[in-house]
Amino acid sequence: NGHCRKFDAGTMCPSYRVTRDEQHVTRGRANTLRMALSGQLGKDDFTSPAVRDAMDLCVGCKGCKRECPTGVDMARMKIEFTAHYKARHGHTLRDKLVGNLPAYADVASRWSWLANLRNSVPGAAALTEKVLGFASARQLPKWRRDTFWRTQGAFPFASATDTLAAAARGDKVAVLFVDTFNGTFETENALAAARVLAAAGYTLHAARKSGGHLCCGRTYLSAGMVDQARETARELVDTLAPFARQGVPIVGLEPSCLLTLRDEALVLGLGEAATTLAANAFLFEEFIAREIKAQRFALALKPAPGPLLVHGHCHQKAFGAVSPILDVLRLIPGAKPELIETSCCGMAGSFGYEAEHHAVSLQMAEAALLPAIRRAPEAIVVADGTSCRHQIADGAQREALHVARLLEQLLIPAQGDRTQ
Repeated sequence: NGHCRKFDAGTMCPSYRVTRDEQHVTRGRANTLRMALSGQLGKDDFTSPAVRDAMDLCVGCKGCKRECPTGVDMARMKIEFTAHYKARHGHTLRDKLVGNLPAYADVASRWSWLANLRNSVPGAAALTEKVLGFASARQLPKWRRDTFWRTQGAFPFASATDTLAAAARGDKVAVLFVDTFNGTFETENALAAARVLAAAGYTLHAARKSGGHLCCGRTYLSAGMVDQARETARELVDTLAPFARQGVPIVGLEPSCLLTLRDEALVLGLGEAATTLAANAFLFEEFIAREIKAQRFALALKPAPGPLLVHGHCHQKAFGAVSPILDVLRLIPGAKPELIETSCCGMAGSFGYEAEHHAVSLQMAEAALLPAIRRAPEAIVVADGTSCRHQIADGAQREALHVARLLEQLLIPAQGDRTQ
């Protein structure tokens, strides 16, 4: 019915908003897919160039999942298309680097000085654009040795056994699921979340596996590597399901990763355990908002040093998880958080780093997000998405904070509190 062609508040459809091309709107993509599946696009139909071109600028924002009157989930369709297309045409080296990021992140972080040369050595960025297709105008995420999994010993996390025992006693407990992005590139976000929840009286366990960290499979899905995504997600589900079965909340930081447990993980054939986990998986703010409502959560906070400007991640919008951010920020004395009415920030995982998509990525950001930030130079910018924060840093030269970091900065430490 063309609802995806609108330009009022909402997310759908970010690519159409900047191109005004029917090919790059949910309806256009749906029509292209219909033609392919009915054999009207000739040889190779579903993996044809016509479908590839139609799906190319879909950023997987899931805006259509929530806003389309018929609930079309083009993000899931793009994953399915990409899997078929790559099975026929093969994965590029860039695809493999993006998809397999969780697998090599530990090694790359150990050699962070070498991995970061691309951003600092003259000519290296141009070379990687030519060889790999990463935009030379972009700074890639900075690798660091002090990953969460190497520094988590600085925080008194409870063991799995002690956490389950505390839950059985009726204590306030939670399991922190630290994703690849926050755990590898922004350790401070994960530690901030732990300190905030500990300050509110929760016993915390940090989920991990022997010899490494757990992953939801999101990067594999984006690269069309569905089999690898399934096995990675299965490992995560098997590790977290025992907690979920006992009603222990699983708390995550990165919207695209945590919400994978409530979406794609349910259709990967992972059984009852995935369903149980999905029912007990919460974003950091969702969990706190739920606990506030149950009168189980309280923090001693200082006022913020400036007004709060909030950008919601696309997947938060798709799952109705933006209002909890505002609820949590209102815990800050005198805070009146303002939500920026935006579509997708344009970074969308690896999309904005890709040379062929760099320009349209910035167009998406300039449609509303970056101008709003520039108009409020005194504001504290809050954004939970890793990609969103990078886009804001690149496009507006401003640091955006995860909600957890802001709350941690405003904590009034209790006397003798060793977690501060």
